[in-house]
Amino acid sequence: MSATTQPKRYHPLLVTLHWLLALMIGVALFAGGVLLAETPNSDPDKIFMLRAHMSIGILILLLMLVRLVVRARTEKPPHVETGNGLLDRAGVWMHWTLYAVVILMAGSGIGISVLAGLPPIVFGGSGDPLPADFWAYPPRYAHAILANILMALIVLHIAAFAWHQWIRKDSLFRRMWFGDRH
Repeated sequence: MSATTQPKRYHPLLVTLHWLLALMIGVALFAGGVLLAETPNSDPDKIFMLRAHMSIGILILLLMLVRLVVRARTEKPPHVETGNGLLDRAGVWMHWTLYAVVILMAGSGIGISVLAGLPPIVFGGSGDPLPADFWAYPPRYAHAILANILMALIVLHIAAFAWHQWIRKDSLFRRMWFGDRH
């Protein structure tokens, strides 16, 4: 397919998944980093918060996998060219790194859940107490490190958007919004 027939925008399902995942990831990071981190495991409300956080995390993982399939199977606009090969490659790698970190983040959350025996407590109503400290489980360290990496990547992603939108003025934002694709 020649560059002149490539779409100017991403597929609407990919656009929807992008913005839905952006919202869900923001909520999950806030809930995990602020609400869950500040609530003692002995607090009865913690189970409800964990149920919400874990459900969102599982949904994020599933939607991210769907997003990767949709991305692989739909026509995409050509890669952005800034005139700087290093920046062009960095943009491509930034997106793949975001995908990987989100998937690893969900995986580390599942690891914590399994090792801590959370499914019957959080989803099954077993009545068992939560573990005294989730830091006793090695995936908890990975989850925290990945959360910080993910937040840094999100800040860089937003900075790149701002650079494209207001400094380069190349209207890159339109590619990840709804409208005529061709």
